[in-house]
Amino acid sequence: MKLTRNLVISALIGLFGLLTPQAAAQTTEGVAALVNDEPITTVDVRNRMRLIIASTGLVQLDEAALVQIRDQAIRGLVDEHLQLQAAREYEITVEEDEINQSLLDLASRNNSTIEEVIADLERSGVDISTLRHQIESETAWQIIVNGRYGSRIRISEQQIDLALERLAASASQPQFRMFEMFFELPNTASEDATIQRVIGVMDRLQQGGAFPELARQFSDAPSAANGGDIGWIVASQLQPEVATIIPQLAQEYAASGNRGALSRPIRVPGGFMIVALVGVRDGTTALQYDLSQITVPTSSVTDSTLDQMTEAMEDQPSCSALDAIAADIPGAIVTPLGSITSDALLPAIRDALAPLNAGENTGVLQSGIGLQAMIVCDRRIAGPGVPSREDLEFQLRGQQLALLSRRWLRDLRRESTIEIRD
Repeated sequence: MKLTRNLVISALIGLFGLLTPQAAAQTTEGVAALVNDEPITTVDVRNRMRLIIASTGLVQLDEAALVQIRDQAIRGLVDEHLQLQAAREYEITVEEDEINQSLLDLASRNNSTIEEVIADLERSGVDISTLRHQIESETAWQIIVNGRYGSRIRISEQQIDLALERLAASASQPQFRMFEMFFELPNTASEDATIQRVIGVMDRLQQGGAFPELARQFSDAPSAANGGDIGWIVASQLQPEVATIIPQLAQEYAASGNRGALSRPIRVPGGFMIVALVGVRDGTTALQYDLSQITVPTSSVTDSTLDQMTEAMEDQPSCSALDAIAADIPGAIVTPLGSITSDALLPAIRDALAPLNAGENTGVLQSGIGLQAMIVCDRRIAGPGVPSREDLEFQLRGQQLALLSRRWLRDLRRESTIEIRD
């Protein structure tokens, strides 16, 4: 997933020779756009186009593709100028050390070094300052978004519990390694332009373009900074429109010899998505209970036993209270069952426990051995990679910050004076 070392340099040398005379006129030195009277030069645009082409490994470029890349370059530069202008308003500066660390992280994700990344860019005619400018704007924007909204976001214990419940419900489900691209649709008037962006990216993907690099340059999702990588997830964690195509993608993934599967463009609230499935594995987590059981054997059951046990269970007793309850019910036996995974339970018991939280019980169950009830002393997800409550809180905060970030940038676009020159 690294910057391609086999890029056909002649494609870059002839980059602007592919343009029509009218399009070529756009590349003469001058101003390509104004963002609140701040210029984006044609040099800036050309450098960004070269960066997009170099980082995505695209070599089969016709005039239409170059026009789309130019449009994306201008779109990205406009957003970056808006982000840096907002950063200046809040007196935020990004230190060189921060940019260098981001470059180091980028190189590491690509199994490379900073020196190799710079050399790859230079061979493609791209000045490293173009990438540094992109990183600077991303970093500054993260700082001011977190500063503006971070203290306002409150993740409740109930939200974390709900996230844990969703994980518990999907603990045994297959997990999928996914990459995503999101194409924002700000309003209906921009739908045609957005659709053309999506089509252009799909064309690049079908030509063999690298999904992570295309995501970094074209995606409007926060995951773009990570090449669209959203890690291992279960289908229930995806948007419903995306989750519905996972079975088909899984089949295509298997048919490809586990090389990967690419979705068609998917209409979702706020825009379009393209996802790639690059890994499938069985669920590595399990729902685990700590249980205690109170039982009255058939030989000790009387006419009043069922009513006594039912009344006791309706009070939702704790596990520590079972001994005292058993003392009041003739023949009752308390058995701490300890820790047990859901898949080790009998189906009927597993179904009875499924909706219960810690501190709740199954009510009285009749079985061949008599009357019994189980109390959930604790319920948790166990297994490798299980997130802690702190991890889930961080993820939920990140999701809310990402939503607020997109809204703020959209508002900046709407409120600013942006002039794109033909």
